[in-house]
Amino acid sequence: MPPPLPRPSRLLIVLPSWIGDTVMATPTLRALRRALPGAFIGGLMRPGLEGLLGGTDFFDEVHLDRASGMMGPKRVAAKVRVRRYDAAILLTNSFSTALTTRLAGIPRRLGYDRDARGLLLTERLVAPRRREIAPYNRSKTAPNDWAPIPACEYYFALARRFLELLGLDAGAMDAMELRVTEAERAAAEGVLSRLPALRSPPPALAFLNPGGNDPKKRWPAERFAELADWLIERRGMTVLISGSPAESDLTARIASMIPATRRERAVDLASVGAGSPIPGLPPLSFLKAVIARCSIMVTNDTGPRHIAAALGVPVVTLFGPTDHRWTSIPFDRETIVLADPTLPDEEVANDHPERCAIERVEVASVIAAIESRFSASG
Repeated sequence: MPPPLPRPSRLLIVLPSWIGDTVMATPTLRALRRALPGAFIGGLMRPGLEGLLGGTDFFDEVHLDRASGMMGPKRVAAKVRVRRYDAAILLTNSFSTALTTRLAGIPRRLGYDRDARGLLLTERLVAPRRREIAPYNRSKTAPNDWAPIPACEYYFALARRFLELLGLDAGAMDAMELRVTEAERAAAEGVLSRLPALRSPPPALAFLNPGGNDPKKRWPAERFAELADWLIERRGMTVLISGSPAESDLTARIASMIPATRRERAVDLASVGAGSPIPGLPPLSFLKAVIARCSIMVTNDTGPRHIAAALGVPVVTLFGPTDHRWTSIPFDRETIVLADPTLPDEEVANDHPERCAIERVEVASVIAAIESRFSASG
């Protein structure tokens, strides 16, 4: 067995680009912070995500940039080079981020050998193909495609391997972790308290997240409206309908479909400026604080789902033509509703878009999942 490598005094962690993936990387960040207490740890993060990890202690410094465009890797490399990192862990799969760390002169670079970037890495992990592991090796559908390894485990494997090379043990994988600071909480409360539907006494809040980067993952708007009406009438809740600024038409349409007699108990967050920065507060900081106030979230498979789970908020997640096993999370207060729960285990939902269309999820199934979640929560 080779002797352990020297422990790095300065470690750079290149974070994923998506909200949900960044949250799913937090068990990895915690393992590295715990195992390397004396190291200076920097994070390279896409601009716009800075509010997500506010209040955590994973990093000593955060570099906000993205290696996009032909000169992107060179520009970002120049930014991080001044910190003289002696190791980098790439939670990304892209060629550009591997090139960035190479151009930054970081001598040890660990990541997955994907996207033709193997020669840019000094230590490599190989992600399994479907033909290589059960149950996917029983299927003849796309055997050479990547196996649906849950992202939390996918990232944690990098930390485990890196620490093994140092003669250290990563230990068990922790839960996902986010924090809401007092400043974030106060700013969010300042906005929410001005809304008529949320004036005292504070109502129980349900958070509906009808958007998503892929339209095929979006449950129909009229069903979200029907669900909102049920939550208001039968559960006595106030419903928050949220989305990115680009989804404001969607959230407004859902709010407009709720019967007029109950519409005052629904809040279209985009219409009150929740999608825009509050002075001095990044949008994701506001979103975290709002989600933390809620009793339950119903969501498509998208970033706010992971924020809720990391904050301990019960979640009902709807999955259509994206396999839930890519993003399985260590959180026991989530109920997953699948478009086709009869799909054989060896098959991946991504390969069966018609059979697993999100439109196959019925409102009754989602209501049953919500009732189950409330019963489990006591």
